[in-house]
Amino acid sequence: MPAEIPTTMSAFLLTGHGGPETLEYRRDWPVPVPAAGEVLIEVAACGINNTDIWVREGAYGTDEDAGAVASWRRWATESTLTFPRIQGADTVGRIVASGPGIAESRIGQRVIVDFSIYNSDGDSLADIDYIGHGRDGGFAEYVAVPAENAHAIDTEWTDAELATICCAYLTGEQMLVRAAVSAGERVLITGASGGVGSGLIQLCRARGAIPYAIVGAGKEAAVKAVGAEAVIRSDVTDLAEAVTDATGGQAIDIVADLVGGRRFNELLRILRPEGRYTTAGAIGGALVELDLRTLYLKQLQLHGSSQGTRGDFQTILGYIRTGKIRPLLAGSYPLSRLREAQDDFKAKCFVGKLVVIPDAKFSDSSAGDHRDD
Repeated sequence: MPAEIPTTMSAFLLTGHGGPETLEYRRDWPVPVPAAGEVLIEVAACGINNTDIWVREGAYGTDEDAGAVASWRRWATESTLTFPRIQGADTVGRIVASGPGIAESRIGQRVIVDFSIYNSDGDSLADIDYIGHGRDGGFAEYVAVPAENAHAIDTEWTDAELATICCAYLTGEQMLVRAAVSAGERVLITGASGGVGSGLIQLCRARGAIPYAIVGAGKEAAVKAVGAEAVIRSDVTDLAEAVTDATGGQAIDIVADLVGGRRFNELLRILRPEGRYTTAGAIGGALVELDLRTLYLKQLQLHGSSQGTRGDFQTILGYIRTGKIRPLLAGSYPLSRLREAQDDFKAKCFVGKLVVIPDAKFSDSSAGDHRDD
């Protein structure tokens, strides 16, 4: 490893399941050494996701006990999450070292990390994991990742802006792929002010679909500016009537739901016959009521989705390069304030994504302004 790379670094360690107290900030954690097939990245920014918090809280439950403390891979017989673990999936930075088998010419590349740890079965998502869960992630000054996951990127976007993309947009793209969304179809998006939701609006537009957004009060204008055809307040009494008004009576072909909770069955009623429902989240409640008659009499399709494929990631990179999507950076924090950043994330008083930046690279005046020189 080159001499200019330190032997220790600052990092946030997840020490167990629980509240913010399980996150420990260390300034003396060993800098990882890239193994064969890996590269070492000096982290410039890393996005915050709901998955980080739910994994910390152990909020995924099990098939047998919805209230059980369990991590993201609730279906797996053995957990890949061990403690301490450095979380952080949405890593952006520069390669500073390469492991055996990786060309040194990659050193110096600005990269965005595909966080998925894929299985060996092509594009199957049946048993995948992710960086920040099955191995250490980007809530640190350095991270080692498989070289194939580190994609060189040439863009005018800042590092902080790039760090808003990976998890949210990859998740959103796979939701649309699973539901086979095509040009001209109308898509109703819940939780549309968050990272995945605001990404879904843009991803719908990129493929010619027409997005309608459901958001909380005060976020309507910002979401409309992202590209929503119309915006519906989440606190309306009659959601079906509000959606009909918003669409001018046109049918909803697809519901892209990130909320779940009490309105799940209402969303299915809003769908046209032979419509499709796709979900990748349950921030409003994981346990829902379903009238099976709505499902079978309307001949609906239900799709569960998490993460995305290698092909989806390449699609996202293409959208960045062609300007079909844009970042929505709502705020940046120094890494040492990760707990505060997660509290603000949970409060949901923003549109887009929050990111953390290693303290040595952060300043109030330049946060998010680390452009490719």
